[in-house]
Amino acid sequence: MKKTVFSGMRPTGKLHLGHLVGALKNWIVLQEDHACTFGIVDWHALMGEYEDSYSIKENIIDMAIDWIACGIDPERSIVYVQSHVHEHLELQMILSCITPLGWLERNPTYKEQLREIKTRDLQTYGFLGYPVLQAADILLYKANAVPIGEDQLPHLELTREISRRFNNIFKTDLFGDCEAILTETPRLLGTDGRKMSKSYNNAINLSDADDVILKKVKSMITDPKRIKLLDVGHPEECNVYSYYQVFASGQSQDVCKWCTTAQKGCTDCKKQLAEVLIEKLKPIKDKRAELEANKQKVIDILNEGKKKAQAIAQKTIREVKEAVFK
Repeated sequence: MKKTVFSGMRPTGKLHLGHLVGALKNWIVLQEDHACTFGIVDWHALMGEYEDSYSIKENIIDMAIDWIACGIDPERSIVYVQSHVHEHLELQMILSCITPLGWLERNPTYKEQLREIKTRDLQTYGFLGYPVLQAADILLYKANAVPIGEDQLPHLELTREISRRFNNIFKTDLFGDCEAILTETPRLLGTDGRKMSKSYNNAINLSDADDVILKKVKSMITDPKRIKLLDVGHPEECNVYSYYQVFASGQSQDVCKWCTTAQKGCTDCKKQLAEVLIEKLKPIKDKRAELEANKQKVIDILNEGKKKAQAIAQKTIREVKEAVFK
């Protein structure tokens, strides 16, 4: 029997290489032998981006285009927009009534975001409660598997705690435990060596033009110990080399050799990397162009996904209400 998988992304900006290797490539594999539901979670985006909410609508279509261009197949997976299925908020409301405040305040990501993000006011009721909506997203489809990295394990455990508390309070076995499908995310930092993020303006986007990719790669920070052309390099300390390991593993040994023997300089190395990335992204960008020329097709896909998601969500909500109000 196929496992039911749920995962989602916030439409807060253009998708980049980090999204491709960290999530999308895994989703594409999962849809081969799992029942997958992939949500464009715009309510989650609003929780952190409410001061820039006008951009969310455009980002939704852009994200759907990227997903399909990368290989997410609407024929095999449910692809939809979170806010189009009202049952998400209905289940969030019910779950919020039983979720202890202390569970949310101890959430490590919540504390980290408050500490690190100074450009937005995240001291809000909505942002504190985002893990409850996250739990509702998963439980609404009775997903029994969620693809995540190790750093997200506390989030999934909180979902399990909420579902167990619901079952215990209302004397039901409606929700089962959801397991993690741990994904090894390749080391892929931004062009400046920090985490790849639109906030840092250091991302190479899936939709970037070839000349933009070349410019961004040329700006990448390389081995700080290699100052002159004749200095030997240290690939293990170079962000550019880590990109070769992810996108051109067959060339990585040659790159390591010419770097450690100073046969090529960093400028030539980065130019070659840009060519690799441009070639890798070409099929995605070709598909993107086709979809951008027919956005109605994308809207139709999202509408069809809404119908499929809503059919599942409405059944779950009926069962939830029977348990709560019996």
